[in-house]
Formats: sequence, structure tokens, C-alpha cells
Amino acid sequence: MWSDRSWWPTGSVSRRDVLAATGTAGAVGLTGCTRALSSEEREVNIAGSSTVFPIAEAIASDFVQRNPEVNVSVSQTGSGGGFSNFFCPGMTDLNNASRPIADEERSQCATNGVEPIEFTVGTDALTVVVNPEADWVDCVTIDELREIWRVGGAERWSDVREEWPDEEFELYGADTVSGTFDYFRETVIGEEENHRNDYSATEKDRTIVRGVQGSPYSMGYFGFSYYSENPDSIKALAIDDGEGCIEPTLETAKSGEYRPLSRPLFTYAAKAELADSAVREFLRFFIEQAATDLVSDVGYVPITEEERDENLARLDEAIEDVT
Repeated sequence: MWSDRSWWPTGSVSRRDVLAATGTAGAVGLTGCTRALSSEEREVNIAGSSTVFPIAEAIASDFVQRNPEVNVSVSQTGSGGGFSNFFCPGMTDLNNASRPIADEERSQCATNGVEPIEFTVGTDALTVVVNPEADWVDCVTIDELREIWRVGGAERWSDVREEWPDEEFELYGADTVSGTFDYFRETVIGEEENHRNDYSATEKDRTIVRGVQGSPYSMGYFGFSYYSENPDSIKALAIDDGEGCIEPTLETAKSGEYRPLSRPLFTYAAKAELADSAVREFLRFFIEQAATDLVSDVGYVPITEEERDENLARLDEAIEDVT
């Protein structure tokens, strides 16, 4: 894995961020820095999903406090951006993803000799949000969401329901490199329509939060964690999939009631990189912590003990192959 960090994407969170937050001495270079690691230092590089980012960030913080000799860098690049630009080219050890790796991404990885190993790290309630001043709406159907977000669909709130305001939508959502975009497009828009492109698209979910906070006629979507950080300044909509309005919560995501927007979250490891003790130690810790309240604390459903044990068995098998 590279020690020249000049290629690392803007917005990364590394041990410098963690140590600054905890008051611990020491740091690692951020974007644009090219300091080589000393012989005593070890490094784990992670890119990918902004949805999974809060889980990885929290686990990395805990890990480096226990293992100060390891530098862990976590960056938000979107699931697809992480796969295509960093993980499959062999530039990162792990890639977080809010949807399964695509066939074309597996092919790209194979071309570069990268074998991805999948691990489930949580469950998300993908959340549709509006401004708290939007007192006319508390629940939407999947058909209404499709009409709002499809190409050639509704332009104004009143286009969806006559009693809603005769005001244009102000829309904020995931960028096309995002796994959240892929999941929303597949689940809400469907195969017969395309996701509209005249909206504010970003890989940074907190940018969506700020956009929705700024306009009473706005709407956005992202992982539940980003709503749970801001429950007083944005409003989550219940979703009616034909069986009544179900609010996004950890409980409804865990039970499967929140359909169809509850989804599994993943991290993928480059199998060859598990020969590096720092990578495999961190990944084992990641898997173990993914089954704890740490995950619910950042707004997602932890994996079950059974899922944890399946992950660990898969990890042990992969490690045995490369060490």
C-alpha cells in the first residue's frame, strides 16, 4: 500500500482528525501530504460510501486509540467512486459500500489483480427528509417519490397532490457515484424510468442536510445516520409501500417493516492486503465492533452475532489463503 499520500481524496478522515478530537499527541499526513511512514508505523487506507463513513469513522477512532502505531485513513468518495478510482486500482485496502459491488467493478478489480471480500457491517434506513416548515407532508408513497425524482416527473409540490403548495421542488440527493444513488434509483425509480439530473448532487451527506435546512420547499435523501444527527432541523418522512406509513427508525429497519428503503451496508477488503497485519487486525476489530452499540450510536442497526461470526469465518479463511 502506498506511502505517498498525494493521491488521497479530499475529505479524508485520518488519525490526525481522531487525535485532534481526543487530545492525544501525534498525527498522520492528510490530503496533499507525502510524508513516508517510519518503520514503526503501519497504515490502513479506506475509501467509499458516505453512508458507511460514520461507522468506519467511529471504529477507526476507537482502533487508533488502542493501537497508536497504526494510521487509519477513512475517506468519503461514494461507493462507486471508491471502487472505480481507489479500491479496484489497488490504492486502498478497504472500500465501504451502501450496496453490493457491481459486476463491472468486480471485473475492474480482477483486471488489476484485486479480489474483493465482502463483509456486512450494518443495516440502514435510507431516509427521505424535508424542511420542518413543510407541515403539509409527513408521509409519501413510493409512487409519489418516483414522480418527484424521475426524469420528466413533478416540478412543483402541487403536481403530486393538489393540496400541496404551488411551489417548485428544491431537491438535494446523492451523486451518481454513490451507492445510495444506485439503491434509490433501483428501488424507487425502477428500471423503466431514470433518476432526474436537475437536482443538487453531492457525495457529502451533510451538504444535503444544509440544503434541506435552508428551504421550506426542499427534499433530500441519505442514510439514516445523517438524519439522526439533525432531528430538530430536518424532518424525516414516513414511507407508504402499500401497507401504511412506516417511519424510518432503527427498529423498523431491523424488523424489515421499513420497506423498501432498509438496506444492508458493507465493507470490502482487498484479499491480498490481508497479508498486512495492520489491515487484518483493523478489519477483525471492524467486524467485531459492527455487532455492538457503537453502530446504533451513529445511527445504524448493528449486525447480528450470527452475521459477525460468518464475517469472521470468511476473514479467517481469506487470511489463511494469503499468509
